[in-house]
Amino acid sequence: MNMTQHDSDTTARSAANLLLRQYRELTDPKRAIPSFHIELEDDSNIFTWNIGVMVLNKDSIYHGGYFQSQMKFPKDFPFSPPQFKFIPPIYHPNVYRDGKLCISILHQSGDAMTSEPDNETWSPVQSVESVLISIVSLLEDPNVSSPANVDAAVEYRKNYNEYKKKVLQQVERSRQCIPNGFVMPTSDTAAYISKKEVDDIKNIENEGQENNRDGSDRIRDEQATKDITDGFWNDSENEEYEDGDEVSMIFEDDYEEE
Repeated sequence: MNMTQHDSDTTARSAANLLLRQYRELTDPKRAIPSFHIELEDDSNIFTWNIGVMVLNKDSIYHGGYFQSQMKFPKDFPFSPPQFKFIPPIYHPNVYRDGKLCISILHQSGDAMTSEPDNETWSPVQSVESVLISIVSLLEDPNVSSPANVDAAVEYRKNYNEYKKKVLQQVERSRQCIPNGFVMPTSDTAAYISKKEVDDIKNIENEGQENNRDGSDRIRDEQATKDITDGFWNDSENEEYEDGDEVSMIFEDDYEEE
């Protein structure tokens, strides 16, 4: 194995370690964000997550919907952002017709094709949690000044009642996708995250980015707290996961870019 292949495998292994930790946190009933129901597309592949997105704010026209989506992570995560797509596509000013979401936090920092400031785009110090929170915030508060679906943006501005009608129909259809046995959270049983709280989280992460421009050393140190050894997956809490050979398949599946 040459050095380039070795480096690539090491990066993928680090990404898988980090994603497994974040996946466990986001699916822990005591720590999970109520607006999201997260499962792996395939138990042997940590790089693809199936996510049900829910808006808990009763005042939102998207309230009550269960919007299926998929998030795919690159093998060099967190140094490159994940991809996010609604499946099926939803009618929203910031969602392309193929279901892909247009949101600054999923754009690579320094991309010459965009004019977005670096403090709004992806950086390695950000987490999957911050992405998800930003997504549900954008659902409620579309950015019509930079639309992915121009028709939806125009209708949102000029004929909101018609836009609302289409969204409510979409919400009703989406409820057919609620998994069997899954209990939909509500604003009465779980607090939703307000736009102010989203902004506060972003500000904290941006401060961390400013204080650590090159966060790669710290991130690699965090990822290094986990390793595959002797058929067990050991993490920083000294918990052990048996069937290490099966878990190792997480790295081996090729990540397919669309």
